[in-house]
Amino acid sequence: MSIQYKSAKASRVSISELMLPSHSNFSGKIHGGYILSLLDQIAFTCASKHSRAYCVTASVDTVDFLNPIEVGELVTMRASINYVGRTSMVVGIRVEAENIQTGAVKHCNSSYITMVARDDDGKGIEVDGLLLENLTQIKRFLKALKRMEMKQTRTKEFDHKDFVPETYMNVLAKYKVKVVS
Repeated sequence: MSIQYKSAKASRVSISELMLPSHSNFSGKIHGGYILSLLDQIAFTCASKHSRAYCVTASVDTVDFLNPIEVGELVTMRASINYVGRTSMVVGIRVEAENIQTGAVKHCNSSYITMVARDDDGKGIEVDGLLLENLTQIKRFLKALKRMEMKQTRTKEFDHKDFVPETYMNVLAKYKVKVVS
């Protein structure tokens, strides 16, 4: 069977929601957990649209909270597929908040969530390939590869049975930590 390819535009999704007092935390800003819930929903929608299948969250690779979101602001999330593997997809999401009285828009969050397509039995299924149609999409794909590579390197360095913490004491000495055994 030949590989089918889709453009990022074909599965791009956008949602907007007015932030209510019920979404706020104790300091009066919108609770990060609420934003995380919306991020997961839009990542699911985008990945499912690309794969035409049920998708599950495999990992939340990056969530950078850049600016607080206020009650009364209109939050818009834009999601697109940045990377595809055999059964997985990395969904890039940009979050902006708009003051609906002034029209001022601020970038509040960037996130990268890995989703995996599943069949009715819960087994991974192959997803369509991704057409890279411009420089931005090429960069997004390559950045996703780099994040995965860095994660594998970190795992290999720290999660093996022969790990020796003494090797890193000079690194730890630069931080506000005290090692006690």
